[in-house]
Amino acid sequence: MTVSDPVVDEIVSTIANAATDIQQGLIGRREAVDEENPSGETQVEADVWADDLLEERLRDIDGLGEYASEEREDVVRCGDDPDTTDAYGIAIDPLDGSSNLKSNNAMGTVFGIYDAALPARGEQQVAAGYVLYGPITTMVLAADGSVTEFELSGQKRRVVAEDLSLPDEPVVYGFGGRVPDWTEEFTEYVREVENELKLRYGGAMIADVNQVLTYGGIFGYPGLESNPEGKLRLQFEGNPIGYIIEQAGGSSSDGSQSLLSIEPTEFHQRTPMYVGTDELIDRLEDTVD
Repeated sequence: MTVSDPVVDEIVSTIANAATDIQQGLIGRREAVDEENPSGETQVEADVWADDLLEERLRDIDGLGEYASEEREDVVRCGDDPDTTDAYGIAIDPLDGSSNLKSNNAMGTVFGIYDAALPARGEQQVAAGYVLYGPITTMVLAADGSVTEFELSGQKRRVVAEDLSLPDEPVVYGFGGRVPDWTEEFTEYVREVENELKLRYGGAMIADVNQVLTYGGIFGYPGLESNPEGKLRLQFEGNPIGYIIEQAGGSSSDGSQSLLSIEPTEFHQRTPMYVGTDELIDRLEDTVD
């Protein structure tokens, strides 16, 4: 499968081709470095390495004007032309769930491709996807109005499922944040769904979202009593995942509106984030809004 826009297809192909190198390059890069990312989180060596690798491979694509990463304070201007008005921008989390490296659990790469200067609304994405470094390395891509899953091996990308949609009957749920730090309203909602669904939460957003896409249900990282804006970044996590889930027939929300409609004010802006089956998101908004 190729994406209809050749620039977007080259961006996606570059990320897919880098996936095997990233997964293999995690070996020996599990330790924390004496640095924090712009959100104040401790980086591991693999975070910085994966970011550098992706920036190096993406920056020379003709038609890509901006590269923004969760690991960098500022956007990187790409290509030889300083005018990026007509070029795409990419916002990427090079290694989502890198804290799982210590225990050797799942993690991934998540990206959104925007037809607008960054930071931009999720509605301005033309494609979004994630790579899951699990027992099998896979990519889920939302583009051209549908969602496709691929298996990745070396430079090969094999379609395993097309026109993905969330199952009608939800099965799983997973919520982040410390339970004592949840708001009263959110706790009330959780007490309802935990009697209906199976808990699936592994500490890497991409792996948890992939469970929801596969089985139906809801994933969320709420606003907390200590941090009403939650933990996840709108530009790098909320928008791409919201785009994928909505393209797959589900919903996204910050508790009151679609993640894709939020007007960003800064690159590293945080947001409460919920994605999943329509009915579960509707009930959540009724409870927490």
